[in-house]
Amino acid sequence: METKQFGVQAPANEVLLRWVEQVRTLVTPDQVFWVDGSEEEKQFLTGRAVQQGVLIELNQEKLPGCYYHRSNPNDVARVEQSTFICTPGRKGAGPTNNWMAPREMYDKLYTLLRGAMVGRTMYVIPYLMGPPGSPLTKVGIEITDSIYVVLNMRIMSRMGKIALDQLGTGDEFNRGIHSVLDCQPERRYIAHFPQDNTIISVGSGYGGNVLLGKKCLALRIGSYLGRIQGWMAEHMLILCVESPEGEKTYVAAAFPSACGKTNFAMLIPPKAFHGWKITTIGDDIAWMKPGPDGRLYAINPETGYFGVAPGTNRKSNPNAMDSISRDTIYTNVALAPDGTVWWEGHDDPPPAGLLDWNGNPWTPDSSEKAAHPNSRFTAPMKNNPALASEVHDPHGVPISAIIFGGRRASTMPLIFQSFNWIHGVYLGATMGSEMTAAAVGGVGQVRRDPMAMLPFCGYNMGDYLNHWLGMREGITDPPRIFHVNWFRKDGSDKFLWPGFGENFRVLRWIIDRTRGRARASETSIGWMPRYEEFDWTGLDYSREKFAQCMKIDAAEWQRELISQTELFLLLHDRLPKELIFQRELLISRL
Repeated sequence: METKQFGVQAPANEVLLRWVEQVRTLVTPDQVFWVDGSEEEKQFLTGRAVQQGVLIELNQEKLPGCYYHRSNPNDVARVEQSTFICTPGRKGAGPTNNWMAPREMYDKLYTLLRGAMVGRTMYVIPYLMGPPGSPLTKVGIEITDSIYVVLNMRIMSRMGKIALDQLGTGDEFNRGIHSVLDCQPERRYIAHFPQDNTIISVGSGYGGNVLLGKKCLALRIGSYLGRIQGWMAEHMLILCVESPEGEKTYVAAAFPSACGKTNFAMLIPPKAFHGWKITTIGDDIAWMKPGPDGRLYAINPETGYFGVAPGTNRKSNPNAMDSISRDTIYTNVALAPDGTVWWEGHDDPPPAGLLDWNGNPWTPDSSEKAAHPNSRFTAPMKNNPALASEVHDPHGVPISAIIFGGRRASTMPLIFQSFNWIHGVYLGATMGSEMTAAAVGGVGQVRRDPMAMLPFCGYNMGDYLNHWLGMREGITDPPRIFHVNWFRKDGSDKFLWPGFGENFRVLRWIIDRTRGRARASETSIGWMPRYEEFDWTGLDYSREKFAQCMKIDAAEWQRELISQTELFLLLHDRLPKELIFQRELLISRL
């Protein structure tokens, strides 16, 4: 067996070496490759990936350092039906997760993995989630047979020697095993073993299923570890708002998919707000822990952006467009004859001679989209021109505000603030988005997604909500909690709020509320701003339109409260009684 190494030597960690050898014996690869994270290694592996046809080199003048990948057409997204939380008892996983007993799942997966890497290279990826030296940072080891995974993990995590140095001779590391197998859906499992700090993913090559540091460790395993260790792993962006005077305020926000999370994380204030600046700490995941001063501190455990390409353009997110202009891996977008890429919602019209995400000729008359709706870019966060300097701070940043929000055409106002922490947890627990016409249930049906964590919570969701309430005990100066809705519509089915950069006007009020500078009116659902509290400089937005955006319709809220019953019944045996009381209080106020 050949062992290919660059800067990293086989570590002097007997626990790690024994585990890697056990996996090697199981999967029987032709070669073992310990990844070191060096630039030399990146060039070598990129060349190998191009040679193997895994990557296509793009136009290096127009997109320097960028490459293109097509995944198997049956493997283009996360697979919730094949994602399992394997706890000793079913109730540990809760009613919102798929469950299988650990022993049964291990037996099934080891059978699939036996000899799975014959003729392949077994890559051993040591990686860090979080800045070196942070008390929240976790070490992971992912074993994979996918060179695409290696190159993406290099972008999304601190990889190689830096992780082994932090691990030292310890045994506290996440054990991750991945094999593409034959990429057949019936042999596709993404299994999490929280008690063992272990993840095994087979049968997929899609990033959300196989970049094990991301959703698997950072959220599913992370949320479980957070509960028992006294911290929180959340599906949240983190941003910094800096005033012209240099005052910095840090905000975390949780939105379900298709609600503008990455755009908000990279928001650029309107030109009228001279001197105001927003910098990005993270666009997807926040790990948060009470600090010695009683505030809640957050880090971004990632080092890159794994974003959805369609809809990303200079209007919606200019910082993202700059971030993906170099050293980026594009997956399942359309490929242009000049070696550039295109997707629906791009700034430019589709060029002639376009190949779709399956490699077939495409024209505007084609019945299918050129780029897959879930096509992706993987870009290093260092490319972001608005990257916050605090992103590498091992202590994290103090969070002053937490924002929840979903896509709602009615009912939910543009912005309101919770009365207190418990009320804020209730707002997060009941947040949701309306389904599209293509979804089961049709337009208007609300899918509840507590804290945007429904697909990512690694244990019982009722216990998760209890953990949120319990965290208040260690936070003497808690973040203020807000709810936003950029997507409310008028009677003509048009959005009432312009969105994009104009969202800064809402964010400015939120900041002023946390600083005690802005007034609000008490309503039945929370504290709400008056028209006069917003700075409307540079935007023609009438008082009447703002009133529509902020309207509390009693009949709509009655339907909202009824629709919350489904979630409460689902979690009834472990649902915190405080949330039931909050719902009753809201009913009485309405």
